[in-house]
Amino acid sequence: MKVIGGSILALFFLLEILAMIAFGYYGYHIESGTAVNMILAIALPLAVAILWGVFLSPKASLPVFSFPIRTALKFVVFVLASAALYATEQRVLGLAFLAVSFLIVAAVFILKLHEVKM
Repeated sequence: MKVIGGSILALFFLLEILAMIAFGYYGYHIESGTAVNMILAIALPLAVAILWGVFLSPKASLPVFSFPIRTALKFVVFVLASAALYATEQRVLGLAFLAVSFLIVAAVFILKLHEVKM
């Protein structure tokens, strides 16, 4: 169980990184000037990463939510990343990210991997 749990948590972390990349990709592809696109490509993932670190990470400085609510909010971030990909004409990639996110988040929730001590 420890190996499976660790693998699922590693995939979950990979999803977090891919979500940040998706937000950056979206920021870069919004129809604006090049300078604005460059700023958004950095600012969007940075803002999401800060909010994630403050409220949703395992060592969050303000973990005000219970595990089920925190897990649901993490899934919302992944849904928004999927929507960002979908909005930038990466429809298949966005839908695939959504499906994989659902499976990984469901596995984390069902297996209660927040209790796993690595």
